[in-house]
Amino acid sequence: MIRTPESWFISLIEPYYPPAPDPYSHDISNLGPLLGANSDNDILSWTNEDPRESVLFNSWGVLYRFQTTVTPNGKSVTTLWRAVRLNKEDRVAKLEWAANGGLGRVVIGKKTLPMADLVRTDPRIYDSRLFNGPDGLQYRWRPSSNNSDIVLQDANGVIVALFRPTRKTRYQIGDVYGELHFLRTAGSGTVMHPPIMDTVTVTAMLYRFCAAWNL
Repeated sequence: MIRTPESWFISLIEPYYPPAPDPYSHDISNLGPLLGANSDNDILSWTNEDPRESVLFNSWGVLYRFQTTVTPNGKSVTTLWRAVRLNKEDRVAKLEWAANGGLGRVVIGKKTLPMADLVRTDPRIYDSRLFNGPDGLQYRWRPSSNNSDIVLQDANGVIVALFRPTRKTRYQIGDVYGELHFLRTAGSGTVMHPPIMDTVTVTAMLYRFCAAWNL
């Protein structure tokens, strides 16, 4: 657990941050303004072309932060932090990359598995990737047939989230190259519950990584 400098938060007014919730609770109400019940807060701007060292934020501040370090033995490790209140983050995932820089293993919640399990190729659909969510159901990232979006479909084919590449836009917090959209009420309406939301964020990062390196 680390503390986030106040400079990470770019809100125009000082929001109220209630006590931190259990990071794997199904109750997201304690995340307060960061996950407020309006469409603007369901869209996270995503900095950096390399998602392994990036932040995802909305008008209230940073919600997720990927931080990559190199261990003394030369291994790269990416940690995903989630804000739970002002100046406080919880670690929700750790990604240990292979020695050659490729896919290694990921620890998410209390589960350890190969990264490849979260970006399984689906030969039926070009550039699609499958993973099983913490709810036990299968999800699929795939290119949209209508635009440049990468959409996330649930087990019934309903789009519950999407990554939208954008033109590079400069913010105080960093240059933004895309947006991660969560469709709060789509499907079973659970995409913004922390265990699923965390997994969506991790798999979106891995999808972007695999696409960038043709893995």
